[in-house]
Amino acid sequence: MRRSTPSLDTRTNPSAAYRRTLKPRHIQMIAIGGAIGTGLFLGAGGRLAAAGPSLVIAYAVCGLVAFLILRALGELVLRRPDSGSFVSYAREFLGEKAGFVMGWTYWMYWAMIGVVDATAVAVYLRFFGTYLPFFAEVPQGVWALCALVTVFALNLLSVKVFGELEFWFALIKVAALVVFLVVGTLFVVLGTPVAGRTPGFALLADEGGLFPNGLLPLVLVVQGVVFAYGAIELIGTAAGETANPERTMPRAINSVILRIALFYVGSVLLLSLLLPSSAYSAGESPFVTFFSSIGVEGADVVMNLVVLTAALSSLNAGFYSTGRVARSLALRGAAPAFAARVNRAGVPYGGIVITGAVALIGIVLNVFVPDHAFEIGINLTSVGLLVAWAVIVLCQLELHRRALRGEDERPPFRMPWSPWSGYAALAFLGVIALLMLLDWPTGTLTVGAAVVVVIPLLVLGWRLVRDRVRLYSAEEAAARSSGVPAQEADDAGDAETVVR
Repeated sequence: MRRSTPSLDTRTNPSAAYRRTLKPRHIQMIAIGGAIGTGLFLGAGGRLAAAGPSLVIAYAVCGLVAFLILRALGELVLRRPDSGSFVSYAREFLGEKAGFVMGWTYWMYWAMIGVVDATAVAVYLRFFGTYLPFFAEVPQGVWALCALVTVFALNLLSVKVFGELEFWFALIKVAALVVFLVVGTLFVVLGTPVAGRTPGFALLADEGGLFPNGLLPLVLVVQGVVFAYGAIELIGTAAGETANPERTMPRAINSVILRIALFYVGSVLLLSLLLPSSAYSAGESPFVTFFSSIGVEGADVVMNLVVLTAALSSLNAGFYSTGRVARSLALRGAAPAFAARVNRAGVPYGGIVITGAVALIGIVLNVFVPDHAFEIGINLTSVGLLVAWAVIVLCQLELHRRALRGEDERPPFRMPWSPWSGYAALAFLGVIALLMLLDWPTGTLTVGAAVVVVIPLLVLGWRLVRDRVRLYSAEEAAARSSGVPAQEADDAGDAETVVR
């Protein structure tokens, strides 16, 4: 059976088939949405209880590393915007094999996030069973399936729909945090008692200072804090579908550090000044704990709606990202050809459909092991995030080396303090990987699963597709060196290439 290769124009510029309809406000909110999620709204409570106010230091340090990762990605994006994002850059700077490994690793990372977020939506919806019995009566797996199907369908419509969804999801999260920051600050400034205690730095000193439980708990929670910043790299994928990335992207990326300082560091510091860290717990949002302490009725309902929004936002981003990454892989011969298909609205529906099929694993988990579905999914995402961030830095370092040799040119928007900042970021990610490995049993088993299961699958996958990938690369290189126009090269390839 004969089949033509993808167009050379499309393979060298995967974003060519997309619609550049994401506006600056969409990009800004995608950046915000990636930097604010359930890691803050839900996870900060347990971490405050464990590490105390020193958690502020963890969020600040991890936030700085996350910002450096974004700046490294921003330099790559401004050099060549591409909806394949750093998967495309990995292929260019580190080789075809690295592009294949990174592409499928990142795709698996977001596919597992789909499992996590569908489960989270189901859990949050069942919470309302306290007030509306119907919500508790519906099985968790049904709620997870409803969330998955709804967000899946919306992603197939157009990238503008995705952008609008992220805009409003992010706006809800930001509004909730702004309300907390304003109310909490007023309580501290006016000295209004909270749960019978006067808030402020005196309260923090009375409860043991920054390290009430010692230094070790701070070290142990750092890995969880890093994953709270996961998804900020999504802004690189969105660059291929915005009309003016040269102007929009630097603004969005630079503003992330301010949001991190305000929303993450500021919120955790304020929480520490309002209540003793022992008042918070892993089973309750710290914001609910505060509003309940000042007698606000329905605070748990409002905050549950906010974390529900955060989960839907992440699920929405997962479908968006994996669809583009899968298409980028397919255009290089590293994924099934179906993943390269794009509908009339410029949406890579092939990759999104494949992701949706894999995300159904989450529905199975929610049916048979509903109490463990969330934990299983979240553990599987951790390794993927570390690999993705490390590859972004490695690509930027290679660009820096090529520029020094006069083989390439860095854009004006650059990674600050490169290459030393890149080396520091890689060292930090290595420490996090080591902490994960030593975190028995959860982290150890996660890393073990990656070594025993994922790596052999990637090796097998590369062996199956490497000939086709190299053929596509050779055709592309030959066309460029001979000066043959892209469409003519594609026509020649159509007559010769067969399915292997």
